[in-house]
Amino acid sequence: MNTGYFDYAAPANEPVYSYAPGSPERAALKKQLAAFKAETADIPMYIGGKEIRTGKTVDLRPPHEIKHKLGHFHEGDASHINDAINAALEAREKWANMDWEARAGIFLRAADLIATKYRYHMNGATMLGQSKNAYQAEIDSACELIDFLRWNVHYLSEIYRQQPVSSPGVHNRMEYRPLEGFVLAVTPFNFTAIGGNLPASAAMCGNVVVWKPANTQVFAAQMFMQVLIEAGLPAGVINLVYASGPLIGDICFSNPHFAGIHFTGSTGVFQTMWKTIGQNIHKYKTYPRIVGETGGKDFVLIHKSANPEVAATALARGAFEYQGQKCSAASRAYLPSNIADAIKTKLIADLKTMKMGTTEDFSNFINAVIDERSFDKIAKYIDNAKQDPAAKVIAGGNYNKTEGYFIEPTVIETTDPKYITMCEEIFGPVLTIHVYDAEKFEEIMDVVDSTSEYALTGSIIAQDRYAVELATRKLVNCAGNFYINDKPTGAVVGQQPFGGARASGTNDKAGSMLNLYRWLSARAIKETFVPPVDYRYPFLNEA
Repeated sequence: MNTGYFDYAAPANEPVYSYAPGSPERAALKKQLAAFKAETADIPMYIGGKEIRTGKTVDLRPPHEIKHKLGHFHEGDASHINDAINAALEAREKWANMDWEARAGIFLRAADLIATKYRYHMNGATMLGQSKNAYQAEIDSACELIDFLRWNVHYLSEIYRQQPVSSPGVHNRMEYRPLEGFVLAVTPFNFTAIGGNLPASAAMCGNVVVWKPANTQVFAAQMFMQVLIEAGLPAGVINLVYASGPLIGDICFSNPHFAGIHFTGSTGVFQTMWKTIGQNIHKYKTYPRIVGETGGKDFVLIHKSANPEVAATALARGAFEYQGQKCSAASRAYLPSNIADAIKTKLIADLKTMKMGTTEDFSNFINAVIDERSFDKIAKYIDNAKQDPAAKVIAGGNYNKTEGYFIEPTVIETTDPKYITMCEEIFGPVLTIHVYDAEKFEEIMDVVDSTSEYALTGSIIAQDRYAVELATRKLVNCAGNFYINDKPTGAVVGQQPFGGARASGTNDKAGSMLNLYRWLSARAIKETFVPPVDYRYPFLNEA
């Protein structure tokens, strides 16, 4: 056999296209959007390399245009989940034994396919299926997903080259094996990149995967699966199934070959998963890896020295890009009394300029929330705030689901720093602000730290460097991603590895080596060149 040491250098982040008027990418994306809308997609599951159609279909409709049918997907049952597990286990040995450079080539090719041939397919599917505007789709379903694939190849090559020292007469080496069994990837609706990365990162490490995406993200998920297949991913390595979450959990968490869960979603679901895995721990061949990124109640703390325009812009973007449906979205803000009015004035003025409507109109900054269930939940929070003496809606507050699930960007001001919308995750275009005494900065940091069970993202806006340093130290456990003079969203692979602690997850930092270590099992090997032939050590001699 031929042997070589292969190097995968740190890549540059994928450039973000602007989609400005007159640009070629704008024309290409609009053409792809029209093509998607002109046909009705018939979306199968992918199990063991085969397209599986059950005849039990679920319609897919754009959240911003619910009368239009994009297509439908074929829903699976328990038999399909078991088929997916069996297909994964059947593929496991051959995939685990594939040379690293061959595995790497598949995912690097997938990245290049997305960057070129399928860029507008990925973005268009995300725009229509998940109601993201062109720019939000570009940074997600194109750039971030490409970055995950390329950077993870680089990180994994760096892990593989890490080796222990050897003493005279001995050679030590370390092998990094895949886990013994299959990995379950459960992915959310809000980021196509997360939907792709959770199964792909585990598979890149040599694992086989059962992938269950959110129903509301199936349109983009199956597009990525098609890219992987074209890139050369062998049958059975990743099996894409559409079935109910509880059913998948019941079957996968009861299987002795269950080796790990890669999850992004709600805290409650993740905690239930953890409990079930714990109850079933005696069934498994190996202790499963449990990796999850869950909810957030992300804060922006503004100091009295802050520039009001900087603060208002961070709130406008951080709270309302993609309708606040980011686990990192700014959802609670603390404004100092000396500049609170200036911040509110600019923020309210900015919100009045934000257009809301379909994703196909590129002038719309705001689109629809993901589905009716989410719409109803968010509307209830807004209605309650309108009736509560401790709260006041100072911007937005209107909503309508006649044509799509549209909710205006809404700002609630409360006199109670522990008001419900300061504490509970809403996952929508709702920002709650509280004005505090500008001279009580240290006291408000105690409030920030104690208000929420989550610890995902947060930011400090200040020109006073002592205030920045104090907040960075005192809020050390409040956020896994902490931003200085910026919004708390927009982590970039290779630049800001993402994750959070407390009720926000296991902080395994997608976009870094840390996440990949969770999908590897190390084996240390020691070889002695001239082994001893006598048990006696020198210290046993009398003289």
